[in-house]
Amino acid sequence: MRSNRLLTRRHALWLGLASLTTVGAIATAKGAYQNKQYQDQKLQALGNRQRNFTVVGKGTLRQRAAAKGLIYGAAGHKEKLSSDSAFATRFAQECGILVPEGELKWAGVRPAPDKFDFTYSDWLVKFTRTHNMLFRGHTLVWYQGLPKWFKETVNRQNAEKFLVEHITTVTKHYAGQMHSWDVVNEAIEPEHKRADGLRKSPWLEFLGPEHIELAFRVAAQADPKAMLVYNDFGLEYDTPKEEARRTAVLKLLERLKSRGTPIHALGIQAHLRGHEARFNPKKIRKFLADVASLGLKILITELDVIDQKLPGDTAVRDRIVASTYEDYLSVVLDERAVIAVLTWGLSDRYTWHSSYIPRSDKAPVRPLPLDSNLKPKLAWNALARAFEGAPKR
Repeated sequence: MRSNRLLTRRHALWLGLASLTTVGAIATAKGAYQNKQYQDQKLQALGNRQRNFTVVGKGTLRQRAAAKGLIYGAAGHKEKLSSDSAFATRFAQECGILVPEGELKWAGVRPAPDKFDFTYSDWLVKFTRTHNMLFRGHTLVWYQGLPKWFKETVNRQNAEKFLVEHITTVTKHYAGQMHSWDVVNEAIEPEHKRADGLRKSPWLEFLGPEHIELAFRVAAQADPKAMLVYNDFGLEYDTPKEEARRTAVLKLLERLKSRGTPIHALGIQAHLRGHEARFNPKKIRKFLADVASLGLKILITELDVIDQKLPGDTAVRDRIVASTYEDYLSVVLDERAVIAVLTWGLSDRYTWHSSYIPRSDKAPVRPLPLDSNLKPKLAWNALARAFEGAPKR
């Protein structure tokens, strides 16, 4: 505890252990109280009904982004797009790029060790062609999203064969059709205490750190036209944990570039927290500039706003969510290396938050630009305003 460490040895002897414990407890309580005050003040400011979310014109998010040389899109699911025509229509209107939610993860495309099934992902490719949209892939290497057979089948002896075969087969199937691939997803975890910051994953265990470079080289050989992306989360806030993650991600990118690895961009997931007060524009700008200085593009790949801990009042909650979107994007889009913004879903009708991050009051979650009736919310306005305020690429 920082307050205890600052005490001199004389003070410690004088206060005694019991007093030290009391001082530490008071300091902790004071810090928690001050942080809660700060967050409460932020929520009050964000929920301020005087804040202006007015937009001009009738362009869609797709059109407004394109006017600035940006791409806007969202994650989509074959099941939802094929069964809900109203949703599919709105998706095609608003989005210039689609990324499959799960159809191209290992479990989605490889039902058996010796079998690939592209039925669902091929349907999504056809949907994008029909609506003149771009298509991006997610993901070739991840420690999650693995099929049930993986644990019993893959080991140190055959892991490289499975990895190379998988990346080659999947990327060749879509060669020339992909805007970009999340080649490696979430390989960083500073809390695992490795010097290189890497996550302890099956791929790291079987193949070592070299599996990351290997994945990019195999993907580049199979589909030389696609933009190859490293994608990760937890890079947005001014906390020790996320500062450590930013540092580790940057070091990984530097290592890959120094070895001539064919990596073209960083993907930032940006699952924002509506209640979080610790957003530091200066630090984010520096991080983005550092990434851009490596010659890399940047994509915001999974943007949404978690409203789990926000007030129940829908009007207040929507204003906070919209403010969070606009405050974040107004900073991020100042960096010209940022070329795309994708939300992880388009409508509250279909969002992973409902199952994975539900509200304790059981109220419907509202993290996305369109509500469950496919109508634009203030969050839609926030994205539109951020695109309009962005410098042209």
